[in-house]
Amino acid sequence: MSRLEIKAPNRARIVMEGLYKDLERRIESSPPGLCPVDMSRAFLELCHAQTCGKCVPCRIGLGQLNHFIKDVLDGKATMKTLDYMEETALSIMESADCAIGYEAARMVYKGLMGYRDDYVEHIRNGRCTCSYNQPVPCVALCPAHVDVPGYIALIGEGRYADAVRLIRKDNPFPTTCGFICEHPCEARCRRNMVDDSVNIRGLKRMAADYAGEVDPPACAPSTGKRIAVLGGGPGGLSAAYYLQLMGHQAVVYEMLPKLGGMLRYGIPNYRLPKERLEEDIDCILKTGVQVKYGMKIGQDITIQQLRKEYDAVLITIGASTDKKLGLEGEDAQGVLSAVQFLRNVGKNIIMDLTGKEVAVVGGGNVSMDAVRTAKRLGARKVSIVYRRRRADMTALPQEIEGAIAEGVELQTLKAPSSIDVDEAGQVRGLYVTPQMVSAIRDGRASIRPTGEEDVYIPCDVLIVAIGQNIETRHFEEAGIPVERGKIRTKSTGTFENMPGVFAGGDCASGPASVITAIAAGKVVAANIDEYLGYHHEISCDVDIPEPDLTDRSPCGRVNLTEREACLRVKDFEGVENCMTENEAKQEAGRCLRCDHFGYGIFKGGRETIW
Repeated sequence: MSRLEIKAPNRARIVMEGLYKDLERRIESSPPGLCPVDMSRAFLELCHAQTCGKCVPCRIGLGQLNHFIKDVLDGKATMKTLDYMEETALSIMESADCAIGYEAARMVYKGLMGYRDDYVEHIRNGRCTCSYNQPVPCVALCPAHVDVPGYIALIGEGRYADAVRLIRKDNPFPTTCGFICEHPCEARCRRNMVDDSVNIRGLKRMAADYAGEVDPPACAPSTGKRIAVLGGGPGGLSAAYYLQLMGHQAVVYEMLPKLGGMLRYGIPNYRLPKERLEEDIDCILKTGVQVKYGMKIGQDITIQQLRKEYDAVLITIGASTDKKLGLEGEDAQGVLSAVQFLRNVGKNIIMDLTGKEVAVVGGGNVSMDAVRTAKRLGARKVSIVYRRRRADMTALPQEIEGAIAEGVELQTLKAPSSIDVDEAGQVRGLYVTPQMVSAIRDGRASIRPTGEEDVYIPCDVLIVAIGQNIETRHFEEAGIPVERGKIRTKSTGTFENMPGVFAGGDCASGPASVITAIAAGKVVAANIDEYLGYHHEISCDVDIPEPDLTDRSPCGRVNLTEREACLRVKDFEGVENCMTENEAKQEAGRCLRCDHFGYGIFKGGRETIW
């Protein structure tokens, strides 16, 4: 009997796999704002080089498509060229013998349909519609445009207080964001081309931990103007902070006993210790921001009154109410909204869940906060019920992993169909309809019922975490336009026939991340300043270290460690551990300083004022 030989991996295959991985990393690290037409050309040339060349559609057709795209980019094409491209792409899709040829032609065809305006702009005006103004991917992707390379360089030199000052130029919540920011800045970090993205959030957390108390900058001379800010969440406090620095008096109206909004009453202490949140809020109040607590708009004071009393009014109320499942029995005892459940815990109104079974419907970060909080309140069993797959959950992957590590059960592909309530009006279970993945729509797999019988999930407490809404009734009555549950503003945050009234944050955009709310507060503060007749500039006089000219060799990413699951689940103390100084110095050294090297040195990688 012959024996099979164990063959060594083919060297060519190993090299090709390495090249594919390099390409993936380069695509992953490509910054926003690149020309889609040029990207199509690059992808088409790559595919053309990979085809076997045996069939005419690939060998000749893809080459012809490439010539057409080059003519568009070189200003040699006409509108008729687009028709030829469309016909050629469809012909290749129908006749190519391999998947590479088909996909390459399909990519061009989808581009002609999806971003035809970009092709037309190149042909008619010889220019691109894209604006590649910010060459630093992490800064471009940060909603608040924080100077990420700058504060990373400062951390690398141990200048932690200066790093915090630089962050506060664009974001007055450095400590908070060090704990809970969703870090979109890391998504296109160019370090991906070498190994892995820089741990930007972890470095921000480290700077806040090691900097100690850092006072805010001095405010500009008083203008005598007064602005009412409705809502003491991240958006409202950010706007108040920058308005105060500009010399205007900001007065925050907050309906709850303390400031912070969902940061305090929606995010559990184990993720964001409230004493650390206080550090950011205290710094904001040090600028002279005034606060009026226990004031609910429409109940304790009206928009009309505020317009008479203040030079401008800013609405930043946030998304503080919940969405309903729409099922019978949703008002039964034991059925709670995640917003109310987490708010009660934030107010220290603790619900004893010892020995109880808890089910949480939803797959977002709020859902993860609810299940992990329920586990800490003594629940015997906690389940997440989600109608799609785990891969489709909108929660951050580390939040899902953290919940599973703490003993939370994931019940995916199960859509709630009815709530079981006993004779006393107490919830006792949830019926769910098994689902299966189906056709992909808009890049996401849809779901449909499998046809199996409903499954029963027993529970003593049912928490609904399927989204948040905004309280808009009083604003509608005051004549402020509301559309689909959101306040409808112009792009500047203003209204058509209501001068001096502005809106920003979740109430205008819908529920979003903390850093997005902060960015909205920053922008609307600048717009209010312009409306009042001023043009104040926010700057920071911190000197950024010169970039290191040594090579950046591949180096593993330093991730934040966590307390053991068996220990942290017993309390509400912080879960994550901070980096050490040695770890932070190494991680800061991984930054490629895109603000200086490459395209950054030509375009200017830093905005020193805004």
